[in-house]
Amino acid sequence: MKKLLHMAVVALTTIAISSCDDETMTIGNSLTNENDKLEVAATVFNVNTRTVMADSVLSLSNKCYLGKVRDPETGTEVTSEFTTQFHLLETTYISPDSIIASRYNGQAAADSCDLILYLDSPFKSQDSLTIMKMQVMELSSPLEEGHRYYSNFDPIAQHLVKSTPLRNKVFTYRNMTDTDSARASSTYIDNIRITLNQPYTATNGTTYNNYGTYIMRQYYEHPEFFRNSYTFTHNVCPGFFFNITDGLGFHARVSNIGLRVFYRLSTDSTDTRAAITFAGTKEVLQTTHVTNDKMALQKLAAESEHTYLKSPAGLYTEVTLPVEQIMSQHQNDSLIAAKIIFQRLNNLSTNSRMFATPQTLLMVQEDSLHAYFEKNEMPDNKMSYYTTYNSTNNTYVFSNISNLITYLWSMYQEGMSQDANWAIKHPNWNRVLLVPITTMSYSTNTGSTLTGVEHDMSLTSTRLVGGANNPNEPVQISIIYANYK
Repeated sequence: MKKLLHMAVVALTTIAISSCDDETMTIGNSLTNENDKLEVAATVFNVNTRTVMADSVLSLSNKCYLGKVRDPETGTEVTSEFTTQFHLLETTYISPDSIIASRYNGQAAADSCDLILYLDSPFKSQDSLTIMKMQVMELSSPLEEGHRYYSNFDPIAQHLVKSTPLRNKVFTYRNMTDTDSARASSTYIDNIRITLNQPYTATNGTTYNNYGTYIMRQYYEHPEFFRNSYTFTHNVCPGFFFNITDGLGFHARVSNIGLRVFYRLSTDSTDTRAAITFAGTKEVLQTTHVTNDKMALQKLAAESEHTYLKSPAGLYTEVTLPVEQIMSQHQNDSLIAAKIIFQRLNNLSTNSRMFATPQTLLMVQEDSLHAYFEKNEMPDNKMSYYTTYNSTNNTYVFSNISNLITYLWSMYQEGMSQDANWAIKHPNWNRVLLVPITTMSYSTNTGSTLTGVEHDMSLTSTRLVGGANNPNEPVQISIIYANYK
């Protein structure tokens, strides 16, 4: 117990001493008595880094992105499009046919129907009136649960959309069809409203006066289709793909999505307005399709004077941790701290359209990247870590990854004991990636609790000190060992 107490005391001192260079620090005398002396040593090792392509990322998320912009660093275009299905609550309810005031062919009908996309986080505020065009395309079959959809998944290329667009839409970030007084409200949210009031022909050949009437008729004729989200997507509405067809300079996060059906009830001598909304949420499948210029990204990745971080689905920084050097001649010591700082390089361009700086990074083993997100894992300060951008120092700091170093060393020793060629067969065993992410959390009286991490699908980019031909100070990892003598 006494030894554990002493080790805890040493751990609390590591922040103050982790920046020291090669030297042995005899602070053991101040922490222990003469019969139980603790020796502490600090040193640093250089770390190799390079840029690697992300190719594509898991795109299932509760936030979608829409737009098309030109990347000032590459001069090429980045496009974000998305698909969504709709979630049904257990309380989903449409009023009885007999009291619906609106009629079509003698049966209940909707007055109108629309899709509404609520927007936030625009790429640039000055783009609020940039004119864009998109197609709203109905899926021919639903995306299936259990399948992992990545950002290179294109429903059109996979022939999963109907050939004729449901709607063509011209839009801007600022919805000019809303009144000035509505937009001035404190509760107003920027949105794109897409009406679905044209005649709609279902798969069975039946034509309805609008899409809302189609939804209502399905509800009356097949209530079992509205039992849950699965039956709804497989029998009524497979979902939609929002496909950018023209325009440049708009990009925003779509925070909420609604499919709304409006109708009137005939009660007594007056009509009462009613509506039902089906929401696109994380309970159903939503995917963002990202189109990047791969050749342009490869050129950036080949630059060796620094490394890159770029999203969405762009570039990562690969870090080779010098695990063997760290543990050499220290196998009987306790690894107390391992601190690594990544210095951000300021933008060379003053272009106002440069992408934002990534705010949160995940450090994860390279070979575990895809499984990490597919299994919805979270940073545990053992196998993976996350940190936020420090704008004051222009850095990303991982304060203590000693648990990861210890784990990698143990894995290496076990592998080599069984196969002398293990390291050759597992070249990434000591490599981690720095990946831009967004985090989800909930607030409590004592602070916030992390509930999940996702790939950052917003427009971000930055360079870091590093690379094979780094002209700056080397990237280093500061190590502190402790041993009882």
